[in-house]
Amino acid sequence: MVSLVVAAERALLIARFASHWSVETSLEGREPDCVAVDPRDSSRVYCGTRGHGLWRSIDAGRRWEPAGRGIAHERLTAVSVSRVEGTERLGVVYAGTEPSAMFRSDDGGDAWRELSGMRTLPSSRTWSFPPRPSTHHVRWIEPDPSHPGLVYVAIEAGALVRTPDGGRTWVDRVPRGPYDTHTAATHPLAPDRVYAAAGDGYFESLDGGGAWAQQLDGLGHRYLVSVAADPGDPDTVVVSAAAGPHVAYRPRTAEAYVYRKSSRHPWQRIDAGLPDSGGTVASHFATHQREPGVIYAVNNRGAYRSGDAGQSWAVLDIPWPSGALDDGVSALTCLPR
Repeated sequence: MVSLVVAAERALLIARFASHWSVETSLEGREPDCVAVDPRDSSRVYCGTRGHGLWRSIDAGRRWEPAGRGIAHERLTAVSVSRVEGTERLGVVYAGTEPSAMFRSDDGGDAWRELSGMRTLPSSRTWSFPPRPSTHHVRWIEPDPSHPGLVYVAIEAGALVRTPDGGRTWVDRVPRGPYDTHTAATHPLAPDRVYAAAGDGYFESLDGGGAWAQQLDGLGHRYLVSVAADPGDPDTVVVSAAAGPHVAYRPRTAEAYVYRKSSRHPWQRIDAGLPDSGGTVASHFATHQREPGVIYAVNNRGAYRSGDAGQSWAVLDIPWPSGALDDGVSALTCLPR
């Protein structure tokens, strides 16, 4: 069983399982927004915050220290670590900010440099986050597990762009590609395949982002927040969905759903083991490559595990601190023991 790292509104929560679940709370009051674990060294965990910079742990989340020296902005909106780039011991860390900028560290977060070419892409003139139209941000960073240096970057809102060489050069958004990607995913068993959960629906690319196709058959709610593929089967995918942003994120008005598709079959809405949609925010998903068929989900009602690739779910008996999830969650990742 992996540990679960949850970025909640009030603090970063790490649920660990030994003979039973326990929860550790860190970074209280610093508004955690994104989390990542180094796949080469799982003791190294990174957390970006809304206004308090980037933080790093080198002991699997038990102690934290600032790690954003060299990142020009304090609002960290995305962080990820490549499994196929880096030294023998450490992966390359990528961090994204608001306003939209990308930074790279090759030494585990000690030193950073901006990948400034992203900001010169032609589409950058049109990037705008509707609730705050004077700005925009990096929403998601997805290093490709099959191609060193290939990284997909989602800008909210306006583009899904990519760099083939670790940030030296950039490729702009393509026609008919996703415009408002919230989460992207790749799969080590399906080179060149990219999954995108976006405010404008579900998209897949089979050629590394060169061309995209929408797959909407059976998808009754098309504002998508999170996506995950079965670690053992790249043809099995789950997404969290809502009718729009007003019912995706705020617990008081929330009404969110989970959909699943396998192979060429249409999407099916999944209810087994999940809480009622009313009052439930859109779930965030996480998987680990050592657990084929297993998908984790977290929302304001708790954490859930599926052992059958999303067909059914069971709530995890985690003793969350009182009110810890009530305001919703921003991110989830798996931390292997």
